[in-house]
Amino acid sequence: MTDWVKKALTRKIQRKGPRGRQEVFFITPRDELVYGVKFAIGMTVCLSAMEIAHLGFLHAWNDELFVTITGLIGLVTGVLIGHHA
Repeated sequence: MTDWVKKALTRKIQRKGPRGRQEVFFITPRDELVYGVKFAIGMTVCLSAMEIAHLGFLHAWNDELFVTITGLIGLVTGVLIGHHA
């Protein structure tokens, strides 16, 4: 599995089988969730680059960009932590 987002969202469940053997199941996330997390991570990177450019060229802090970046980081962190709960 080369997709690190899908690997991070995959659940591993262990249980005893009918004859006492350990069985391991992997539950993979839906593609919509994986694409949504990838989009949120990509947008966080793009918005961070915009904030750095804003600081570099205009020498001023943009509060709206910072609030958006903070919200997206919270969204991605919540999805990654909440999916495994």
